[in-house]
Amino acid sequence: MRRAALVAPVRTAVGRFGGGLRDVPAESLAAAVIKETVARSGIDPELIEDVAMGQSYANSEAPCIGRWAALEAGLPISVAGLQTDRRCGTGLQALVTASMMVQTGAADVVLAGGVESMSNIEHYTTGARWGTRAGSLNLYDRLDRGRERSQPEWRFGKISGMIETAENVATRCGIGREESDAFAADSHAKAHAAWEAGKFDDEVIEVKITDRKGNVSVVARDEGIRPDTTAESLARLRSVVKDGVVTAGNASQQNDAASSMLVVAEDKLDELGLEPMGFLTGWAAAGCEPALMGLGPVAAASKLFRRTGASFDDFTLIELNEAFACQVLGVLKEWGFEDRDRLNVNGSGISLGHPIGATGARMTTTALHELKRRGGGKALVTMCIGGGQGMAAVVEGV
Repeated sequence: MRRAALVAPVRTAVGRFGGGLRDVPAESLAAAVIKETVARSGIDPELIEDVAMGQSYANSEAPCIGRWAALEAGLPISVAGLQTDRRCGTGLQALVTASMMVQTGAADVVLAGGVESMSNIEHYTTGARWGTRAGSLNLYDRLDRGRERSQPEWRFGKISGMIETAENVATRCGIGREESDAFAADSHAKAHAAWEAGKFDDEVIEVKITDRKGNVSVVARDEGIRPDTTAESLARLRSVVKDGVVTAGNASQQNDAASSMLVVAEDKLDELGLEPMGFLTGWAAAGCEPALMGLGPVAAASKLFRRTGASFDDFTLIELNEAFACQVLGVLKEWGFEDRDRLNVNGSGISLGHPIGATGARMTTTALHELKRRGGGKALVTMCIGGGQGMAAVVEGV
């Protein structure tokens, strides 16, 4: 079976919720990274056979965003497009889907990635089409509703959202507030240090925004990093749940961003004049109890290791998405993994942000660039997924 090469991985900066990218729709963010991936790779756009773009909060403003973004980016009409969704694993799923296409010979070149504009996720109603009784029309915030409806209520009962599941993990694994705050502060410190050292310069592209008056602003740096964050400052925040562990400071953010790369059959690289930054060589997805969704990476990594024969000793980097600090600490405890020097070396969801559909592609992009700086190696890219799943993949640098 052919290996899936990863070429020209890029991402936008990650915008704060309601921040600098608020007025940029998801399809425009996706088109921006598509254009940059094409430009950096030097690929003839006519050779791109499909665009697999992940988006977890899709809507009818830009349906089937892979196709929409391909057209928005000016790719030839002949380039097909599709959309993936595996909640927090959506962007990684797009890369996996593209990899399977080239590995099986269904395509030679696929452009893949993920996007989310959480600032533009809409409110909706389900009762208006056929009419409702007076006073009974509900308007839902789709951000909150998607978390509340992450599993069948008849089987698992009601859930208030992902914070509840994080508190469940903290209780099960014995994770406390103090260590959660310390972990969150460290995430911000690592992300800030990465920017100061220029580590993100090659992977992040500028997004220019023109307002109604013609004024141009540029978002070129992740907006959610707080370099002055300390465990002591986080300790002053009130927990979301009374006597709980999770606060606004030790949980991931809501964000806007996009990321993409080419996925190319290895035997076509020389012919097309493309230089890979790495390969996606294995992956797995696994289910877990929805109430403990934060432990999804435990099941996913275990399944991946059984399939590939890999172990934690094989990896230079561990990219574990930081949905919640207590959730990450719970996963590490279940793994028995203690080498923090390999974990999220440039920050993750708490500091860089968690733009749901883009996160998996963003993590892979960051891992590839870090492996390049280190002269190669392997990265484990993994995340928990709302509804009770985990996903994990092996990325090899060159």
